[in-house]
Amino acid sequence: MAQYDLTPRIAPNLDRHLVFPLLEFLQERQLYPDEEILKAKIELLSKTNMVDYAMDIHKSLYHTEEVPQDMVERRAEVVARLKALEEAAAPLVAFLQNPNAVQELRADKHYNLQMLNDRYQIGPQQIEALYQYAKFQFECGNYSGAADYLYQYRALCTNSERSLSALWGKFAAEILMPNWDTALEELNRLKEIIDSKSFVSPMNQVQSRIWLMHWSLYIFFNNDNGRTQIIDLFNQDKYINAIQTSAPHLLRYLATAFIVNKRRRTQFKDFIKVIQQEQHSYKDPITEFLACVYVNYDFDGAQKKMRECEEVILNDPFLGKRVEDGNFSTVPLRDEFLENARLFIFETYCRIHRRIDMGVLAEKLNLNYEEAERWIVNLIRGSKLDAKIDSKSGTVLMEPNHLNVYEQLIDHTKALSGRTYKLVGQVLEHGQTQATR
Repeated sequence: MAQYDLTPRIAPNLDRHLVFPLLEFLQERQLYPDEEILKAKIELLSKTNMVDYAMDIHKSLYHTEEVPQDMVERRAEVVARLKALEEAAAPLVAFLQNPNAVQELRADKHYNLQMLNDRYQIGPQQIEALYQYAKFQFECGNYSGAADYLYQYRALCTNSERSLSALWGKFAAEILMPNWDTALEELNRLKEIIDSKSFVSPMNQVQSRIWLMHWSLYIFFNNDNGRTQIIDLFNQDKYINAIQTSAPHLLRYLATAFIVNKRRRTQFKDFIKVIQQEQHSYKDPITEFLACVYVNYDFDGAQKKMRECEEVILNDPFLGKRVEDGNFSTVPLRDEFLENARLFIFETYCRIHRRIDMGVLAEKLNLNYEEAERWIVNLIRGSKLDAKIDSKSGTVLMEPNHLNVYEQLIDHTKALSGRTYKLVGQVLEHGQTQATR
């Protein structure tokens, strides 16, 4: 299943530290030789300050207790640099750790800077030192300390670009701890800034959206309401355009969210059009399953893709497992996916047939005859589906459900206002882009 592994596409859009959980998952699933994973970890670590971790992996990879001299020297450099940054940031850190002193801060950043300079002789150098110290802590793998210092730095920083950089860092730290609720708050802050900020180049704004969507995968598949939230984010015009332009592999996650989320079927038709449009640029068993059912009406192909979808989900770092308290644990997404996939096949198959042989339908659903009969009976009882089972002939009889003219008119016009609103928004955005140029 390594052919469906998206790590090579996803990793370039992540902070280095965010790649480690993916490699841990791939190592656990044994999709690649263990030696390759360990070498990839060492390569990642060479650009961080997690020297002790790199030494441990080197020992494991080469089955030795010895480590290269450059690692020993690198460790000494990291310790010395950490001590220097700690000393440079010490006055501001001491202030922030004093509850009585912190009460003097106000919402006005300029007042705070003046007050810190006048009363505590803390100036721009110490504030910059706090940022560098927080960044260094992050590179050392101390995500908790980095998150705290970056939060405090943003409360004092007046440079919008540096403040945005600190927000990205805090977002990554919250993901890695993992604090999903806080990470979701940082995600929403970043989205608001990215969507409202005037970028010098529209491509930079698109790239920021692509980064945001990749980082958000950690949250959406580890959050109770994440399968709705990913649709809210990814399926917005600006974001779906970014996906189609530069990151079509993200369609796997949006497709999965649509399949397991029964509440968002109203947006589903437009998404199927996107799947159809992007078949030439990206496809995997999950997107191909939707194309089989809703584009080609190929139910034999859909049945085959369902089996492949199960393997794809189990071997995908975001779909197959979730992180809880730093440990991976199985999530029942696979079962939910398969149940809804069967429902998609059943609904579409029934829509184009009046009388359906139970044996044929069981085969389409990847169930034996008795399982299929029970599944269909429960489905008919629990839904508004106008159907009944003829046990003697072993068939499902579908009652025609034709909309009257009035209902058809309502169905065709109910989305008109929403589409008009989107069109107006696109025109305004285009006008603003031209104005900035």
